[in-house]
Amino acid sequence: MADEELSPKWYVAHTYSGYENKVKVDLEKTIENRNLQDQIMEVCVPVYEDEEETESGRKKAVSRKLFPGYVLIHMFMNDDTWYVVRNTRGVTGFVGPGSKPVPLTEEEVRKLGMHAAPVECDFNEGDSVVVTGGVWAGTIGQVKTINLSKQRLTIVVDMFGRETPVELGFDEVKPSE
Repeated sequence: MADEELSPKWYVAHTYSGYENKVKVDLEKTIENRNLQDQIMEVCVPVYEDEEETESGRKKAVSRKLFPGYVLIHMFMNDDTWYVVRNTRGVTGFVGPGSKPVPLTEEEVRKLGMHAAPVECDFNEGDSVVVTGGVWAGTIGQVKTINLSKQRLTIVVDMFGRETPVELGFDEVKPSE
């Protein structure tokens, strides 16, 4: 496996039936612990919209997995990411011939309703922005880094006379006047 991928793609990992959510949680913890957020963007278990089911005369909302036994992963395929996913407890392998994972096509991603289109960003590194919500609301900072795939940016704010990095979503800031 070489580092040939230029953009992240959606891959399908096969799991033990009933382990989909556990795999998702375990994989997200590993991504955070190994600081792989820039290589593995998202892990999801697609579910049908809540269906109503009548049980013992009572209606209750039930979520059903769209693909039982599978987890979708948006990532750059390389030796590290392949190893992390493949060695997550409950994962039996990737979908594809032999040991070569095959990414979903743009059409398949679109049919699943996943976001594959590039995201527009109105900011550049060095721009001055104002935080619009949360605990940092009203704070002015300078854009340090931009992560288009995650729709997040890191700004530097002045806190107690020190520069402090803060990671926010594109929708949480606006250009300062």
